[in-house]
Amino acid sequence: MSKELIVSSSPHLQAHDTTRRIMLDVVIALIPAFIAATVIFGWIVPIITAATIAACVLSEYISRKILKRDNTIGDLSAVVTGMLLSFNLPATLDAIWMGVLGGAIAIIVVKQLFGGIGQNFVNPALIARIILMVSFPTKMTTWPAPLAWIKDGGIDATTTATPLAIMSEGSGEGLPSIGNMLLGLRGGCLGETCAIALIIGGIYLIARKVISPIIPVCFIGTAAIFMMILDFAGIDGSSISFLPAQLLSGGLLLGAIFMATDYTTSPINFTGKIIFAIGCGLITVIIRFFASLPEGVSYSIIIMNLLVPHIERLTRPRPFGDLKEKKVKGGAKA
Repeated sequence: MSKELIVSSSPHLQAHDTTRRIMLDVVIALIPAFIAATVIFGWIVPIITAATIAACVLSEYISRKILKRDNTIGDLSAVVTGMLLSFNLPATLDAIWMGVLGGAIAIIVVKQLFGGIGQNFVNPALIARIILMVSFPTKMTTWPAPLAWIKDGGIDATTTATPLAIMSEGSGEGLPSIGNMLLGLRGGCLGETCAIALIIGGIYLIARKVISPIIPVCFIGTAAIFMMILDFAGIDGSSISFLPAQLLSGGLLLGAIFMATDYTTSPINFTGKIIFAIGCGLITVIIRFFASLPEGVSYSIIIMNLLVPHIERLTRPRPFGDLKEKKVKGGAKA
């Protein structure tokens, strides 16, 4: 016979997916939101995004050199972290060095000090955002009005409140229409405003089988159901009329589609994904309605990231053919 029989250990079927291909798909999925943000908030968007990406890539390169590890900047994971970080920053962040600082924190402190890609136990971009928010609260919570860079000639000319801040007051006066929120014509961070662009990116990732729809659907669905329960209970600010605005406001879509689905920091099995997503949805709503902060997506994902090892241990599937141990009289196991 001309062909040899090759005997090897499993797995015998191998996928052609690579980290670089997966990360490239995520970058492509983020492009619609990037374009929408540039149209809505102006020239500052590509500047902030370029700065955070450069900070993340450079931080990864230098830290890997210092730690004497093979360099991994070619896998594009640092580029994705930089884009997601910029999407969690306001367009009024004219102090670009703050975004650069956030990129260094995300890569060096959260990612590389724990071993690099696949070893970090929380989402790097979200931790960086939280640290920047605590350190520079005014800069991180000042929102430009949409299209103000066209109307008034600059991002600092007109500022506005976010829909979540308006709804927290209870009246809903001045709340943008659902159409405007779908298009991104509202206050908020760079990449979280245009719901249509985020949904397009999510559909692309699902079609490419980069992510499963389980986490985004359960995350958003849990938040919606819990909000309806609060409305039924008569909790202030939980009017059912606000429900569509609540789901389209803040970073709910951005977090559910692009950050809660991170491979490293989310469960890998079906049951674990559902538990993880339900937890994210519940914590998000609790923070929005009962905490002093109007938004809770970042904190909910980070809290559930910390619980992922326990979720995976509790939902670990039983190997095929493995028999459940039976207890017999006297406490011994058979």
